[in-house]
Amino acid sequence: MGELFAQRGLRLVYGGGGIGLMGAIAKAAMSAGGEVIGVIPHALRAKELAYHELTELHVVDTMHERKQMMADLSDGFIAMPGGFGTFEEFCETLTWSQLGLHNKPCGMLNVNGYYDAMLAMFDHAVREQFVSLRHREMILAEADPGRLLDAMVSYRGAPTEKWLTRDAT
Repeated sequence: MGELFAQRGLRLVYGGGGIGLMGAIAKAAMSAGGEVIGVIPHALRAKELAYHELTELHVVDTMHERKQMMADLSDGFIAMPGGFGTFEEFCETLTWSQLGLHNKPCGMLNVNGYYDAMLAMFDHAVREQFVSLRHREMILAEADPGRLLDAMVSYRGAPTEKWLTRDAT
């Protein structure tokens, strides 16, 4: 994924750590000549072993500032396989899109079916009428990184109104 970002001239914005999956992606993007911007709060700087070999590294005070800065700097959002933080951040950016706070694509790299259960939960929410089908369709999910990036580039935006009547869903 990091190499693809660099090859396609896309800037990677991420949480600023040098370890784990995102650290590996950032390093791959940098090694391939890409632009990588990290955003990390002071409290996590030492714990996540901030990666300093980036195009830019922003150190902020809180997680909320981190998420807001990453959202402001990003043209889209990709959830890589991850844990609670990844789930929370993805759902928050998706909710922001649903509410019309941004119109950026929200994608999931569904490697080896990692997000199948989460996607099934979103489908269940549609069946139970807690999420409209048109909002469920905002989620772009692909197993192949190139196809996911293609889908994100082709994304034409979220529905404009969350609170339409049921007939409009």
